[in-house]
Amino acid sequence: MSPDREAIQARVDALVRADEPLLVEMRRDLHAHPELSHRETATTAWIGQHLIDLGLTPVRLDIGTGLVCDIRLGNAAVTGGLPLVALRADIDALAMQDEKDVGYRSQADGAAHACGHDVHTTILVGAARALVALARETPISGTVRLVFEPAEESVPGGAVDIIAEGWLDEVGAIFGLHCDPKLDVGRLGCRVGALTSAADLVEVRLRGPGGHTARPEQTLDLVDALGLLVTRLQPAIDRLTEAPGDLRIVFGAVHAGDAANVIPSHGSLRGSLRTRDHDVWIRTPDVFRTALESVLVGSTASWDIVHRRGVPPVVNDAVMTEVLAGAARDALGPDGVVATEQSLGGDSFAWYLEKVPGSYARLGVHDPRSARPRLDLHASTFDVDERAIGHGVRVLVSAALDALAHLRTH
Repeated sequence: MSPDREAIQARVDALVRADEPLLVEMRRDLHAHPELSHRETATTAWIGQHLIDLGLTPVRLDIGTGLVCDIRLGNAAVTGGLPLVALRADIDALAMQDEKDVGYRSQADGAAHACGHDVHTTILVGAARALVALARETPISGTVRLVFEPAEESVPGGAVDIIAEGWLDEVGAIFGLHCDPKLDVGRLGCRVGALTSAADLVEVRLRGPGGHTARPEQTLDLVDALGLLVTRLQPAIDRLTEAPGDLRIVFGAVHAGDAANVIPSHGSLRGSLRTRDHDVWIRTPDVFRTALESVLVGSTASWDIVHRRGVPPVVNDAVMTEVLAGAARDALGPDGVVATEQSLGGDSFAWYLEKVPGSYARLGVHDPRSARPRLDLHASTFDVDERAIGHGVRVLVSAALDALAHLRTH
């Protein structure tokens, strides 16, 4: 690290240390007031006011929630050809109950920040605070664009709206972080190439005449047909792909009937289709329909499929991943960066990386001192070691500055 870079890093560390109590308070405020996808009006207003208080000019997205905000760094006299780097956070919550026994537990019935989006948002607000303080101090000239994405938990995610509104058109690189309870706090999981998987949503609807459970042989047993799909659809998919598991279906909802003595006339399955391979994702609708037909061959059930295309895999750029990893080593120490595996989870950050180079990384949020189990994302009592907030701010600020310097020289 050069002397100038060491001085900037020391300044960032000091700014974050001073802000950490405030950032924890902010995160808990967000955590207690989650909002679902496309309904993040109060969250958007909350973020916007914090940015306005910093002297910035946030712009609300045309879709009504979410916003973007630019921070100009360096010599104001320098114009033309300045690089633009984006930092992204997602702001929506999950449709589920928060079952933690803490003072900042969700106050919104049926909504919870069990995926860490409250942490992501707080980190980006913290990064804004640090970047504003550094704006005239840093020798690096350029613009950092803050992207507060709404509706990430929806399909296909708010990223498509941000791209459609043109907010990535001049961006040279983009970075983001996602909470990872499998990693200890103070660690950042980085990976070149595919980090996540493609994910679609599917619903299969079956119909039959219905009937009496005393005489199932006289009608179509719709529940039995649903059971066949649950147990046989994955093997049927495997026969249509190169290797078992190339395309995976997992059902999260099964619905049929209300009475114990009535064979229902309608039933449905809802689930997710996931694949690590982008090419397999392109073929997913045809593969799924063919597999379904093979399982139901000979059945008198009528059926239809509602297939909602989700997101492609997040594929990290090699150069920008090294920029992010280098920034993380400076911010967290030489042991702060660890390798991470490709997961079967999906994330709308993938849409950004199909447009511009960048990198998405996993931020450790597990407290190694805790005796509590490492709860997965989406767990009803999910929580984080809040020291991760300051680490995330340091990493994103350092990555933005390093990326601006890189883009200026390449």
